[in-house]
Amino acid sequence: MSVDEIGISKAIICGYHEKLLDRLSSDVIVVGAGPSGLVAASDLASHGHRVTIVEKRLTPGGGVWGGAMAMNEVVVQVEALPLLHQLGVRSHQVDDTLFRADAVELAAAIVLHCVQSGAVIFNMTTVEDICLHDQRVSGVVVNRTSVTAPLPIDPLTLRASVVVDATGHDAAVVQMASRRRLIDEQLLQGEGPMNAAEGEQFVVEHTGEVCPGLWVCGMAVCATWGGPRMGPIFGGMLLSGRRCADQINHSWAVVRMSNDS
Repeated sequence: MSVDEIGISKAIICGYHEKLLDRLSSDVIVVGAGPSGLVAASDLASHGHRVTIVEKRLTPGGGVWGGAMAMNEVVVQVEALPLLHQLGVRSHQVDDTLFRADAVELAAAIVLHCVQSGAVIFNMTTVEDICLHDQRVSGVVVNRTSVTAPLPIDPLTLRASVVVDATGHDAAVVQMASRRRLIDEQLLQGEGPMNAAEGEQFVVEHTGEVCPGLWVCGMAVCATWGGPRMGPIFGGMLLSGRRCADQINHSWAVVRMSNDS
């Protein structure tokens, strides 16, 4: 077998830059490849939208991999069970309302499903700022995660009709919008103390658009609106991602109907 090192390098460089050039403009940019962001991206890509995910860490999947205290089991409530079935993830019933799943299986399945749905993930890529046109969020400013702190390297820009903040506890994109005075000062209240039942309901109910062009899902919802944290139960994350995708799809359907009339 003949293997050429330069041929390997060329294949990687060409493949990556073809992908990057293709995704300089997208319909949706999801910031954060945790469970809510991956579900939102999968659902939107499955509807034919161009979806790009920006993830600052090496490994997509967010906090799912570690379960709780590095015990790689996760819990979901019965309402999220259809999502596990869709992903092909096995589950074990705990009681009438809770099911347990292997964290590694869930993380791997959700990432694979997202990529196979047509979404593109750029890992080791962090968001430094947002783009604005006519007071609407219109994209993100990105850089390599590994160079943003130690070196003054200029970033690149990715454009999109919609940006989704799925950055978890940080609500990083909402914070950027706040610094630009695009959102209500009452937002970014930070998470409340642990309350799993209320937190799971809160994160789904408050998923939505926080300013023109910027939507929020997952734990970023709680950080934005002051909802309680809920710990290692992940049903709300999955359902929040789905709700976010449904809302974006609905908003575009309304615009299309308005234009048609």
